[in-house]
Amino acid sequence: MYHTIEEFHADWKQESESTQKLLDLLTDESLSTKVREGERSLGFLAWHIVISIHEMLSRVGLEFEAPHHDAPVPATAKEIADGYRQATQGFAEASRTQWTDANLADEHDMYGEMWSNATTLDMIVKHQIHHRGQLTVLMRLAGLPLVGMYGPSREDWTSYGAPIPE
Repeated sequence: MYHTIEEFHADWKQESESTQKLLDLLTDESLSTKVREGERSLGFLAWHIVISIHEMLSRVGLEFEAPHHDAPVPATAKEIADGYRQATQGFAEASRTQWTDANLADEHDMYGEMWSNATTLDMIVKHQIHHRGQLTVLMRLAGLPLVGMYGPSREDWTSYGAPIPE
């Protein structure tokens, strides 16, 4: 749980940079990739990560420019990556300028439960990590390269000259 805004931002910086790296690897052709019919596409899932930032954090009173929850999925990978960049930058600035550490204890109705702002910040990080894991599976299915998050990816191992386990 977060006790200060800066404590949160230390985590958010690492996690949002990791997510941005993945989103920057998407291609327009990859956006329609699905595990199977009836499941979310890669483009839908990537956009869900983007729009969830404003959707969740506007519920707790933060005001910033970012794609809204009802914005349609863009047609291009660049628009998705740029939307994420806008959302993370706007949110980071808003949380630093509109809240103090004391605001972390404030509670708001979040999906029928009362969450402190600290809990909401924790959940936005976990939500992003959860969907980023799904994103990497779809990216592999689409034949896209990956970057390491908490350890090296196959592509990272190759660049180190290490053998790739089968």
